[in-house]
Amino acid sequence: MNIENIEAFVYINHYGSFNKAADVLYISQPTVTARIQSLERELDSKLFDRLGRQIQMTDKGKQFLPYAEQILQVYQKGKLQLQSKGTIPNELRIGSTVSVSNYVLPHLLIHLKHKYPHVQFKLTTAPTDDLIEKLKSKDIDLAFIRKVVNPVFQSYPFWDDPISLYVYEGHPLAKTGQASIRDIRKEPLVFFECGSLDWMRLHRVFENLEQPPDIVYHVDNLETAKKLVIRKAGICFLPALSTQEEVESGKLIPVEVAETAGISLRTNLITLNGENAGFIDTLLETGAAIQGNRQIV
Repeated sequence: MNIENIEAFVYINHYGSFNKAADVLYISQPTVTARIQSLERELDSKLFDRLGRQIQMTDKGKQFLPYAEQILQVYQKGKLQLQSKGTIPNELRIGSTVSVSNYVLPHLLIHLKHKYPHVQFKLTTAPTDDLIEKLKSKDIDLAFIRKVVNPVFQSYPFWDDPISLYVYEGHPLAKTGQASIRDIRKEPLVFFECGSLDWMRLHRVFENLEQPPDIVYHVDNLETAKKLVIRKAGICFLPALSTQEEVESGKLIPVEVAETAGISLRTNLITLNGENAGFIDTLLETGAAIQGNRQIV
């Protein structure tokens, strides 16, 4: 089985289109199509359905996806080990977006310190574009970002955070726990916007409505969005990791929306090729363990 075919399959699912996957992989759209067709022949299964200009993963594709992601991650980890220089530095400089810095790294840094007690860890929190430039100039050693834009980086899927609708305590939808996109089109909406490609999939769901949603507040900060919902200013789509404490205390209630099922906020771990293999291996293993438990301890 060709690893490039599996890579194309995983990237199409991640970015939501053949064209975007082609851009990120630095190949042509026909080449991506050919790789998927080859993979479908190998698996004797159709992986995607075309619905006009949109694509939708088939049930067979959904069944194969977790295995494809695991195959790709194992391959990338093996490649990194072969390319590794094998040295442990005295300091590790980590770059991170705000959400990962707030909700994931406190646990990861403690775990890293236990494993590498003689290493000092320096954290820089910044937007994705700034982190990419810092990594290119070697001001940081690795970064947690929303997208990969340069082939000189080695990139690893790190965190898959489901995006769900959250309402406040006492809201009518809190009792049912589920709704359709039409049920919420007239609800006052707090729209958190992080600017990632993953978030654009949520935009596309709203574009299918006859009338736009009633966006009362448009914010770019998770804490602001959560507090507005808790204070009953509206309801909001949020990544699950940021809401754990509020859900446990009953301040926020998740509501399942069929049309947005499967949409998640994805974070990649990137580094310059062949560097910091030991740290990356530890981070990937720890991240996978945390996601398996779906909680930060």
